Amino acid sequence: MTETPDPTALPDAAAVPAPRRAASPAGGLAAGKPLAGITVVSIEQAVAAPFATRQLADLGARVIKIERPGAGDFARGYDETVKGLASYFVWLNRAKESLTLDLKHPEAREVLAGLLAGADVFVQNLAPGAAARLGLDAATLRARDPRMIVCDVSGYGSAGPLRDKKAYDLLIQCETGLLSVTGAPDAPAKVGISVADISAGMYAYTAVLTALFMRERTGEGAALEVSLFDSLTEWMAQPMYYAMYTGVPPARTGTSHASIAPYGGFRTGDGGSVQLGVQNEREWRRFCEEVLRRPELLADPRYTTNAGRVRHRDALTADVEAALAEVSTEQTLARLNEAGIANGRINTIGDLLAHPQLDVGDRWREVDSPVGPLRAVRPPVRISGVDPVMGPVPAVGEHTDALLAELGYDPADTARLRAAGAV
Repeated sequence: MTETPDPTALPDAAAVPAPRRAASPAGGLAAGKPLAGITVVSIEQAVAAPFATRQLADLGARVIKIERPGAGDFARGYDETVKGLASYFVWLNRAKESLTLDLKHPEAREVLAGLLAGADVFVQNLAPGAAARLGLDAATLRARDPRMIVCDVSGYGSAGPLRDKKAYDLLIQCETGLLSVTGAPDAPAKVGISVADISAGMYAYTAVLTALFMRERTGEGAALEVSLFDSLTEWMAQPMYYAMYTGVPPARTGTSHASIAPYGGFRTGDGGSVQLGVQNEREWRRFCEEVLRRPELLADPRYTTNAGRVRHRDALTADVEAALAEVSTEQTLARLNEAGIANGRINTIGDLLAHPQLDVGDRWREVDSPVGPLRAVRPPVRISGVDPVMGPVPAVGEHTDALLAELGYDPADTARLRAAGAV
């Protein structure tokens, strides 16, 4: 019995001519970079997958971002705060090329097949099951090209009872128990950034780098799978160990630490506060003697161990704040610095933008965009002799014509595809 072809599946790679390898994007800025010559095709939206591929682009990989015709990645519409562009999109998508494709259209899938024939890495975070229906699952793609690295980013992974469930950052924070340990004792709070997406994006990024390294040794690509749930569960390992072996889950303690004291925020005499952390008994002694100037606390049996200080946290906080009641915030910070006790302030985002630490080491750069130059903070990892690419933020479909030309489509073909809604 002959199997009926799936009209939505990717065309057979043998029927699609391989594209010529093109120069790296961003006006040659990728030349000489660690990932120069690596081509990444990504069907991505929102945060997790774009965060992974942007970091690859900053290292010199050519990243071709597939977007929906018209609106593109829906993260483009999250806000309009960056001169009319979305802050999320600007953050996550510099140095990429944007190609619009309607993957429901057969000729669009032919274009995608041609791109994949020349790609090293394919990344996708489509809805559960969508990649397999399109013939974009790892098994299918790697059967065609064993050197290909395929990275699937999802909410819950490909197995388990929640594999088909939609997943957003807040929901993953809830499911992994992060909200149970975040916030004040009487009020859970979500983390104020997309921490589940960011964790998955970081693991996807490092997994792709690892697979590229493996391929250099073995000649073989790899199938990679990263989920938001698994990524954030890894970050929740310490509270899990704590709960497993004490039988008591860590409590929400605001800015305090569930298992270290004194740690967190303490009021000072001028109505301000400081954040500090005492990590060991040597620091506890210096804290009592040099910061609080209450050496008698060292003899208090409630405070002779960290475990005791945690058990008597409320009394400890009262004693610390009583000692600081006649000391200003600036004086307290000065004492903490002199004693070598870690400390900090609760800054606003405005404070961060003006932070003196961002004025050293060439931290700020300008990147181009459809609305002109934008300020951006350079990537946190510094590699000696390597400057990050930090190329332009693309408009929707900005590179469609050029990419189609690389694949052998002439202007008339491109116009016909656009008229048909394929691109």
